[in-house]
Amino acid sequence: MPYRRLPNTDQARIRALKAVITKADMCNGDAMAISWKSLSAARWFLVKFEAAQRYYTECFARQAKAGQKHQSNVKMARLYVSHFIQVLNLAVIRSEIRSSHKEYYGLEPQSCNVPDLSSETQLASWGRKIIDGETRRLSQGGTPIYNPTIAKVKVHYDIFMDSGERQKEYQEATARSLEALSSMRAEADELILDIWNQVERKFEAVSPNEKRLDLCRSYGLVYYYRTGEKQIK
Repeated sequence: MPYRRLPNTDQARIRALKAVITKADMCNGDAMAISWKSLSAARWFLVKFEAAQRYYTECFARQAKAGQKHQSNVKMARLYVSHFIQVLNLAVIRSEIRSSHKEYYGLEPQSCNVPDLSSETQLASWGRKIIDGETRRLSQGGTPIYNPTIAKVKVHYDIFMDSGERQKEYQEATARSLEALSSMRAEADELILDIWNQVERKFEAVSPNEKRLDLCRSYGLVYYYRTGEKQIK
């Protein structure tokens, strides 16, 4: 005998509810396999559930699109911060800038290494140090560094920081929409289970078995045969 399995995805739940509503709309009075109360509940819930699923999809799409742009901004900010530090190190080697002035930037005076900028947190921290350090050095009469200028570095740093904040907002919106959608799944499953039970009770006396299954399937019930199981007709 085949067994039934409740939908395990949101789209499958939506299809199951739509199938019930479509079939019920084609029937009249006693011919309908489910109660009017259940049909009304299915209609109302489907509207809410589809709206929640659609909103989550939109939130996720916005997050994904913004995420691609943000990663491009991260790359550019990392490039400019790293390049500025390398130019600063070369200026120290050429004795154009005192090695002790590297402390303004939080850098080791005797080291020419570029700090780790691999994470966004590290990039945000070092970008701020570099911008503040150059501002401090220039305020004391230092010669500006060109190619890149600190203004150019700051532009890309600010773009990176702004897009990072927007990305967090998108992620939070997606998380909230997913939580709202997830909270509705148990209700959807309970509603579908109750409706399917009503349908099977309506046709339990119908024979042969395959005819009974077909009548149930017309309301969206999904049956599965186990591997190697013979389909009885």
